[in-house]
Amino acid sequence: MRNPEQFDAFYNDARDRLLLQTYAFTGDLTAARGAVRDSFVAAWHHWRKVSRLEDPEAWVRPRAWAHAQRRHTARPWHRDKSLDPGLRATLDALAKLSPLQRRTLLLTHLATISLADLAREVGLPQSEAERELQTATSRFAMHRDVATTAIRPLFEPLRAHAGGARLPRATIIRRAGAARRRTHTLAGVAAAVATMLVAGVLVTDADGVHPTLAREQVSASGPRSAAARAAEKTPDPATLPAGAMLTSEEITADLPPTGPRDRAHDRAHNRAGRRAARPAAAWTEGETSDNTSGDGLVLPCQQERYADPHGTAALVRTFEGPATGGGRAATAFQATEVSATDRAAGRTFDRTLGWYAGCTEPRAQLVSTQRVTGVGDRATLVALRWWRGSGSTLLVGVARTGRVTTTTLTRLPGTGPLALDSGTALLAGAVDDLCGLPDAGACAQHPRHRPAAPVPVGEVPGMLVEVDLPPVTGVTRPWVGTEPRKAVTNVAATRCDRTDFDVPGVTAALTRSFVIPGAHVPDTFGLTETVGSMSTHRARALVQRVRHRMAGCSHQDPGTEVQRLLQSQSRRTDLSVWQVTTEISDKSSVRFLMGIVRDGPHVAQVGFVPDHRMTMRRGDFPTLVRRALDRLPALPAPHQG
Repeated sequence: MRNPEQFDAFYNDARDRLLLQTYAFTGDLTAARGAVRDSFVAAWHHWRKVSRLEDPEAWVRPRAWAHAQRRHTARPWHRDKSLDPGLRATLDALAKLSPLQRRTLLLTHLATISLADLAREVGLPQSEAERELQTATSRFAMHRDVATTAIRPLFEPLRAHAGGARLPRATIIRRAGAARRRTHTLAGVAAAVATMLVAGVLVTDADGVHPTLAREQVSASGPRSAAARAAEKTPDPATLPAGAMLTSEEITADLPPTGPRDRAHDRAHNRAGRRAARPAAAWTEGETSDNTSGDGLVLPCQQERYADPHGTAALVRTFEGPATGGGRAATAFQATEVSATDRAAGRTFDRTLGWYAGCTEPRAQLVSTQRVTGVGDRATLVALRWWRGSGSTLLVGVARTGRVTTTTLTRLPGTGPLALDSGTALLAGAVDDLCGLPDAGACAQHPRHRPAAPVPVGEVPGMLVEVDLPPVTGVTRPWVGTEPRKAVTNVAATRCDRTDFDVPGVTAALTRSFVIPGAHVPDTFGLTETVGSMSTHRARALVQRVRHRMAGCSHQDPGTEVQRLLQSQSRRTDLSVWQVTTEISDKSSVRFLMGIVRDGPHVAQVGFVPDHRMTMRRGDFPTLVRRALDRLPALPAPHQG
């Protein structure tokens, strides 16, 4: 027996709390209001089960957050000119956190929940959830420019603003829930009748999975009209059958338990024959789902449940490999989405690739970007190191064939050589399995990979981002970047070159710094990049002036030693890296690493002040400066006149 009074009391107590949480999570009040409404409609639909739970709010909350995340538009508060600047700054700071960090921070401050329950809700061990919370707190405080102890009061303006959003009365929610229940019942009866009409034969794909997104929620206004039901696309297993996803045998063929091997040539010549020739897999297949449950963040670096929230089908499949000598098992994933149009599929590919090329997971480092040819219509492979514990390597392939976008991701323990050929072969196999579908396009033929420029990501795509930065010895916390700002001063310059970007003729002059909050490093520790655009002639002259000043610095300042670590140049590009050591006293000195790069009219200067105990490994800083060069072409062209 459903108890309306009990539900009404629960709804009136929890609705404002959930509205504030979903609004803070997305910054979209319209999406938050709709998500909270539909989640309570679902709660009344299942009230007989939900009411018996110790904490019914824990059932509603994840659904409300997931619905809000799926519905929200990008940074809608930027379009609301009436919004208080402080409130807008809070939403901006929250948006700079990864979804997982944002979730842990908001659950801590806006929900009545224990740390153990928080960890369970975000799907992490409690120790990892605590680390995520510490990182989220530090990053939010830095972006909001407040102390960590002053965070909670910042949510009060959000509470006041969200309080102006009217939610339906409890009686309306219950009527919508009852209509939803009747709709589900009628759908079940219709399905049973249809089953009898086809002589009891139920047709499914080979794996028994129906890959529908189930993304549209029942309207709070009641059951849909016949016209609306007719217009809705009927889920069709032929759109994306589970049999079109990779198998554990295919994973093993490309990623054998003894370590990745180069398989692209084998796959291109005789993929089917190789399958038959190799023994059964040591990898095992895990869950296959349409990713509608939980928070939807299944893969590392994934930022939203779906890259295309309006797509027609989606499937996610997980795999687990054998444990290594250290006891850690490799894992693999495949995520596939089908879009409604070719244009939407192009956006889905770009958004998916951006998740991994700009991975926001703490201590993730992008180490390689490869353009893949001969695989579908578009394909890219990115490799990342994850510097947690003893480290792991992520190899991510993203490909589009027609309206189908698929991602293959392998996470291998350790930081050994990159298995780029294996990653290419695995991605080619995924596309080969999918290209026979009605919405697919090209298959894989002679797959090849070659180095490519990093995918433009971040607020200023021509500048370095956190995922570019290497680890620092003796530090387990992640890098955090400040917002790019006008380069009034240039902290990246040394006392030798004193380069100034805030001069006439230089446009898009921006600077940002990277620090490691909570790492107990000296105040001087950190990394800064400054960029600017100018005429190509002026850019070339600027680099030459810096080189000349660095070459003569030791003569002008006997207490300073300058060592050139790297230099290269061509007609279009320049790259130089130095180490500068300045004596402070007979027993102490300060070391500074600096690099300057040019790509046509664009110039970037990168400076790093290490500590004697906390620094980058040999070769990491020159590699980072080269990454800055690779990102420069994404800067806007210099203004004329």
